[in-house]
Amino acid sequence: MTAAEQDVVVRRGGAQDVRFLRDMLHHAYYWRERAPEDSGPGPVALYVKAWGRPGDAAMIAIDGGFPVGAAWYRLFARDRPGYGFVDEHTPELAIAVVPNARGKGVGAKLLGALVARAREEGYDGISLSVDRHNEGAIGLYERHGFQRVAEGGDSVTMLASLS
Repeated sequence: MTAAEQDVVVRRGGAQDVRFLRDMLHHAYYWRERAPEDSGPGPVALYVKAWGRPGDAAMIAIDGGFPVGAAWYRLFARDRPGYGFVDEHTPELAIAVVPNARGKGVGAKLLGALVARAREEGYDGISLSVDRHNEGAIGLYERHGFQRVAEGGDSVTMLASLS
């Protein structure tokens, strides 16, 4: 573990973190700094809208007293799925790290903590969607046990078995 990784603290997120989770959606879904296709909240808002319902969980990375990353999951209904929807019993995760904290192990720390939390909460698996061109993220997910289960357009759906 590097000195930078040791300085990062990961804590459970809550209702007080919803604004930060919203901010992190930009980093999660527009990782190449491309502009959103529309100016409205769009489907990514599903990942934080009405936060705090059953199945919602978040982990926040703090460095020097400031949040630098977040990983969170929630359950989706079949008729209103997320991008990496597998089924109604498998939470889908989103994760993002602010640009100046990337490459320092923050994402790995967040992902490990969130996967551990999903196991503690009794989930059999956890899914996600990732841009097929984001090789760094795909490698991180594969190192944490995620496998590709579907591909379409520019995205890959991955699933990690937790049982």
